[in-house]
Amino acid sequence: MITPAHAQAMARYNRWQNRSLYGTADRLPDVERKRARGAFFESIHGTLSHILFGDQIWLFRFTGTTQQPLAKSIAESATAIPEWAELKAARIDFDEVTIAWADQLTAADLEGDLTWYSGARGENITRPRWLLITHMFNHQTHHRGQVHCLLTQNGLRMDDTDIPFGPV
Repeated sequence: MITPAHAQAMARYNRWQNRSLYGTADRLPDVERKRARGAFFESIHGTLSHILFGDQIWLFRFTGTTQQPLAKSIAESATAIPEWAELKAARIDFDEVTIAWADQLTAADLEGDLTWYSGARGENITRPRWLLITHMFNHQTHHRGQVHCLLTQNGLRMDDTDIPFGPV
């Protein structure tokens, strides 16, 4: 099982990496950020939008108090926020929401199960809360890796991605 300190470290790592990717993507024209590149969510913009959707839906499931995502489904997640400046601002804001949530976690918050309706699977699913929190952070890392690759293919370089070199 993870600890609250683990979730807090991952929330800060998430913000650090998002700042790097968005800052790097800022160097591309909008048409290049939105160009279909064969990624699962097609473009840099679409993949970053999907990551935000994933964060929002999971945090809403965990708390029931954060704002629900703008997208109603995974399929809509890549196009829910079409303007770059709006997506970037939403990401910055939600990183702070995630950190505030992680900072108030207790060991008891990581215990027990969470049941939610999975639109992707079309059924209710129950899993341990600590596992789902781990999944939220893993999902971010997985898709950020895709964006990192797409940006690298454009000749751009991001900050380091290694956890030991990030915020503590």
